[in-house]
Amino acid sequence: MSTKDRILLFIPGYNCEKQITRVLGQLDEGILSFLTGIIVVNNRSTDGTEEAVTGYMKEHPEVPVTLLRNRDNYGLGGSHKTAFQYAVDHNYDYVIVLHGDDQGDIHDMNRVLKKKLYKKYDCCLGGRFMRGSRLKGYSLFRTFGNIVYNFLFSAVVRNRIFDLGSGLNMYSVEMLKDHFYEKFPDKLTFNYCMILASHYYRHRIMFFPITWREEDQVSNVKMASQAVSVLKMLASYWKNHEFIKTELREIPRDAYLADVIQENK
Repeated sequence: MSTKDRILLFIPGYNCEKQITRVLGQLDEGILSFLTGIIVVNNRSTDGTEEAVTGYMKEHPEVPVTLLRNRDNYGLGGSHKTAFQYAVDHNYDYVIVLHGDDQGDIHDMNRVLKKKLYKKYDCCLGGRFMRGSRLKGYSLFRTFGNIVYNFLFSAVVRNRIFDLGSGLNMYSVEMLKDHFYEKFPDKLTFNYCMILASHYYRHRIMFFPITWREEDQVSNVKMASQAVSVLKMLASYWKNHEFIKTELREIPRDAYLADVIQENK
């Protein structure tokens, strides 16, 4: 008799007090049946994100949420490193990432979870720009730009890339145990490095269609500067694949620590 996979849901949160409870509200009985635990990682928000989460937890004591607060503002990539280490330390088998700004829908993972497709891959990545996906409120300019960058990355890694970093992904914890991602940027470009690493380390990846919406979210992306830095990153990897193993952080850290603020057992 096979045992149930231990799956952790990781929700990164930064200044998303208006959206975070909507994200937690997505966790109905169907989704919860697949999850062993849930962590919300508050990356030193300056608004009421943390209070919104604790309020939800008090109203829903049956939902196994643990609220963590990073000891410093680590950035989105740094919050991933906090969560990945948590998954390793607590003996999870898989970790799902769902951004706390309510742009993605956890139910888009239903097919991946129900059919256990994740067991065949190291990474199951949400693809906003593939057939079957739906974009709401996303400009044509940004859509075109993303498709161009997906094409460029696809050419370098010689595999079809449908998204460089959506807010809904799933990873095998076994893959994460060697900390290959530790020197990746702590910024939004963390996910781009994850794509390059999947080529370098020959990770098995799949993309699945998702729904993505922009309504009242506040973007942290500085488009022009990020576009240039991503191109430089891709060019460096194309010239020498060993680039992915170099120090890419602005502030190297020995660890990415967080404190438990509240926990629903």
